[in-house]
Amino acid sequence: MFAYIFKRILLMIPTLLGVLLLTFVVIQFVPGGPVEQYLAEAKAGAGSGAEGGGMAYRGAQGVDPQRIEQIKALYGFDKPAHERFFQMVSQFAQFDLGTSFFQNKPVWTLIVEKLPVSISLGLWTFFISYLVAVPLGVAKAVRAGSRFDLVTTLLILVGYAIPGFVLGVALLVIFGGQLQWFPLRGLTSGNWDELSLMGKVVDYLWHIALPVTAMVAGSFAVTAMLTKNAFLEEIRKQYVLTARAKGLSERQVLWKHVFRNALIPIITGFPAAFIGAFFAGSLLIETLFSLDGLGLLSYESVIRRDYPVVLGSLYLFTLIGLVTKLVSDLCYVWVDPRVKFD
Repeated sequence: MFAYIFKRILLMIPTLLGVLLLTFVVIQFVPGGPVEQYLAEAKAGAGSGAEGGGMAYRGAQGVDPQRIEQIKALYGFDKPAHERFFQMVSQFAQFDLGTSFFQNKPVWTLIVEKLPVSISLGLWTFFISYLVAVPLGVAKAVRAGSRFDLVTTLLILVGYAIPGFVLGVALLVIFGGQLQWFPLRGLTSGNWDELSLMGKVVDYLWHIALPVTAMVAGSFAVTAMLTKNAFLEEIRKQYVLTARAKGLSERQVLWKHVFRNALIPIITGFPAAFIGAFFAGSLLIETLFSLDGLGLLSYESVIRRDYPVVLGSLYLFTLIGLVTKLVSDLCYVWVDPRVKFD
């Protein structure tokens, strides 16, 4: 196993470099970089009577070429592309993600500031998906073919077919706009500091209800159906018939014998689902509900061409994803010792 882990860790290096190189190359051909955006803001400021952020904009003559070169040097674009790439990789190897072009903050600081919102959404999505979907999947497997199974399957598939952001829009329009039962944006109310402890809990749950509902729909369906199919496959095996022939009750057969084997594909997916709930799938939801998390940070960074934030967060998320995938594979051995990686 140690040899397998060592090989997987070595494979992470070219994978990381490949992801960063591909993204870096694409960035070189994307129009409207940070220098162009800075100049556009200067022109807009000059047109409204401002100085354009302190830049010497002289009407139709434009910006002084010497000033433009200074701006390029400020952002590091005075160096060749390959030199900038290797400098970036060298920084990332030391876990230095750089500094944001437009917010003048270290990328690490920005990620830490936005992380609580994404953690909040991710934890609720993860726990609701598993704590409800797994028992529902077991119940569907035990009652396979019944009316309960058919009705719940229909509801689950309908929920799965609706994209999270579409469901979010519908929830906002109905429950946030027309009925006004829930707030339209934010994670807390403006008078948060004035509320009591119980008031803060209620206010937080009141704000989080709609975005979590929109995020849970897809993952809930996948987990429920995976649990059902895994249980159905195990129930039909010979050891279940043997356990029943020994006189064990249906509850003992189900929870002592079937449960462990059926949960192997679900438990091994725990790490990926747990981490993925924080860093994936929340972009549209955070934007829709005006939640200042990692998804919204990534979106705004791409729009503003804030390359240190884009590449720094991409590097961090890719590294976390690779490690999580390795942990998920190792969980197979932890759940079922019969699995051998060689």
